[in-house]
Amino acid sequence: MAPFTRSVIETIRSIPEGKIMSYGQVAAVAGSPRGARQVVRILHSMSRKYGLPWHRVVNIRGEIALDEHGGGGEQQERLEAEGVEFGIGGRIDLNRYRYEADHDAD
Repeated sequence: MAPFTRSVIETIRSIPEGKIMSYGQVAAVAGSPRGARQVVRILHSMSRKYGLPWHRVVNIRGEIALDEHGGGGEQQERLEAEGVEFGIGGRIDLNRYRYEADHDAD
């Protein structure tokens, strides 16, 4: 497994219940600030295999990027079950729920 992929998996696993990170934030913590699309691919292909809390990763605006058919409804339900509240337009208050991971985590 590539070091970046391993770091993305570890970063996503570190997001605590009731908190979220953006795709770009995960990428930056994992060592590739421009790797948000890679994070999307890793989540898509490895979430089930590694038991990742995929629902805790949202877009930079605090919105669920998936549509209803792609799991967006399930993602919102999982986040709400963890106490995350959605505001106007389905946005999550990043100041309140964003998890600030340690950039030096190994």
